[in-house]
Amino acid sequence: MSTDDYLPPKVWTWDKESGGRFANINRPISGATHDKELPVGAHPLQLYSLATPNGVKVTVMLEELLALGHSGAEYDAWLIRIGDGEQFGSGFVGVNPNSKIPALLDRSGPKPIRVFESGAILQYLAEKFGAFLPTEASARAECLSWLFWQMGSAPYLGGGFGHFYAYAPSKIEYAINRFAMEVKRQLDVLDKQLAANEYIAGSEYTIADMAIWPWYGGLVKGWLYESAEFLSVQEYQHVQRWANLIGERPAVKRGRKVNRVFGELSDQLHERHDAADFETRTQDKLAAGK
Repeated sequence: MSTDDYLPPKVWTWDKESGGRFANINRPISGATHDKELPVGAHPLQLYSLATPNGVKVTVMLEELLALGHSGAEYDAWLIRIGDGEQFGSGFVGVNPNSKIPALLDRSGPKPIRVFESGAILQYLAEKFGAFLPTEASARAECLSWLFWQMGSAPYLGGGFGHFYAYAPSKIEYAINRFAMEVKRQLDVLDKQLAANEYIAGSEYTIADMAIWPWYGGLVKGWLYESAEFLSVQEYQHVQRWANLIGERPAVKRGRKVNRVFGELSDQLHERHDAADFETRTQDKLAAGK
């Protein structure tokens, strides 16, 4: 049956996999599928994640906090392989009942605090350490508005355009056109904002930049869905300027490597438990001739 002939039933039932990439982990119910405790390291902050754009937001934030001298932001980053369904382990579900990475457990106080949803984690850390979130009312509102813009917009990029362009079992013209149109509209929104501002929310680097860069910065850098040519990302010159500016920050370069298990080996640090892990990983590769 072609997509043009499909008529939805009166009541949807889950009787087969939807097909496409990640079909093996998609299901219409929540909760744990197996018992598995989460590992706990020595640092106050325990991060359970993968270097998807949402995961990169948080590791960039943590590395930026450490670069500012906030020793309390030391963290252990544990790898969660979502393709293997590790996000459905009982320990992970206990930290994030929505079974999505990233998930953070703050063990610095008398009782562990769980924080899930990447935007909530960024805001939590910004408020905890008093950094990257303006305190003046107008500037704070601008920053948080762009943070939540990203949280509301990125599903059109990832779950919409990315899914139908790169992962769906068949190419559906209507779906690809619908979401490509929306993604290009979003890029235009950003391009106009960045034409008048050095950073997303103004003259200061904030959690708004950290939230938006892994998605839209990565898109215009050609890192997402092999779609740069299709979306003509070179048209968005102000987004390109900003993407390069953020990408050159040392903390961003480190944060992008954490929990990464794909791409160039030199960009991968599967787990991070100490700042020295970056150097150790580099030395290991050099010793192996890679």
